[in-house]
Amino acid sequence: MPVRIVELARAAEHHDLAALFVRTWRADSAADVMPASTMTAIALSGGYVVGAYDDDRLVGGGVGFLGRGHLHSDLVGVDPDAQSMGVGYALKQHQRQWCAQRGIPEVRWTFDPLVARNAYFNLHRLGARAVAYLPDFYGTLSDGVNAGDRTDRLYVHWSTVDIPADQAPALKRPAVAVDQVDGEPVVGPVAGEVVLVAVPTDIEAVRRDDPGLARRWRRAVGEVLPAALDAGYRIEDMSKDGFYTLRYTL
Repeated sequence: MPVRIVELARAAEHHDLAALFVRTWRADSAADVMPASTMTAIALSGGYVVGAYDDDRLVGGGVGFLGRGHLHSDLVGVDPDAQSMGVGYALKQHQRQWCAQRGIPEVRWTFDPLVARNAYFNLHRLGARAVAYLPDFYGTLSDGVNAGDRTDRLYVHWSTVDIPADQAPALKRPAVAVDQVDGEPVVGPVAGEVVLVAVPTDIEAVRRDDPGLARRWRRAVGEVLPAALDAGYRIEDMSKDGFYTLRYTL
C-alpha cells in the first residue's frame, strides 16, 4: 500500500494517532499505550512523531524520542485493517531517513522476542542488530496484546549509516537449543558455532488459547536466549518459520 508519511505537530493529529494505537494494541484507553499529550511534548522537543496516510485516512504512525547518539523508536503501529500491506516497512524506512538527515547514526527499539513475525521483520528484513535481552523490561502492562505476560524484550540497534551486510551462512547441522515439538518448547544444549532457538509462529494466539503453554514458551526462551548471549553468542537472524540463528563470536 503506497502511503504518505508526514510529521504530526498538532494536538488533534496526536489524538487521532493515539486512537489508532488503542485499536492496534487492543487497549482500553490511550493511557495504556501512549497519551496524545505525550506525543505533543515529544514533537515540541524535536522528537519523531509521524502519521502514515492512505489518501486522507490515518493507517499507521510512529513515535520516537532522542537519546544519546540515537533515536529511541518507542512505538510504531499500523491500523489492524491495514496490516501486512507494507505500511510498517514504509514507516521504518522513513524513520531511518529522518535520522540520517539529522546526523543521528542509529535507531534503537525493543520488541517481544516471542513474536516471530516482528523478529523476522526487525532482524531479517530491516537488518537490525540484537544487542541485549531485557527480562520483564516494562513490568506489568495492561493493553490487550501484553496483559498477563512477562514483558521480556530484545533490544536492537539499527544503523542509519551502514547498509546491513549479508548474513554469514549457517552450518548444515546447527544445534537446536529450543525446539518446538507438538507445540511445546523442548530445550536442548547451547553448543557449537551455530545454534537455533524456536519461538511459536503465533504467540498471541497461544496466549489466548493456552496461557500455560505461553508461560512455558516465555520461560524456555527467557532462559536460553540470555544465557547464550552471556556465553558469547550473537543473534544473527530470524527465519520465516520462527527460528532465531545464534552464532558464537568469542
